[in-house]
Amino acid sequence: MDQASILKIAAEACDDKRAEDIIALNMEGVSLVADYFLICHGNSDKQVQAISREIKDRAEENGINVKRVEGFDEAKWVLIDLGDVIAHVFHKEERHYYNLEKLWGDAPFEDLFGDQK
Repeated sequence: MDQASILKIAAEACDDKRAEDIIALNMEGVSLVADYFLICHGNSDKQVQAISREIKDRAEENGINVKRVEGFDEAKWVLIDLGDVIAHVFHKEERHYYNLEKLWGDAPFEDLFGDQK
């Protein structure tokens, strides 16, 4: 499965759990870590965990290898490593604090939902 398909599956999982401000950064040529960063946030620990669990479950259902999940128990910043796509699910306050969008400001935004969002 290609990176764009993995990104779409993960983004739809976020959307289904009502994650807020879902964005993707195209990291090709910017970082060696991954091709895409998917970033979103939830408004409570439970929502952050629900979003993270949904990404992991959808990935596994589609045969995508989930390499690692970090931060799930704390639910402040959960990182889900899907290989070429890394999903960052933040608690709202943590997202504003770390501001990955600004940190990786050289990375262009990827259109996730077309005209739907």
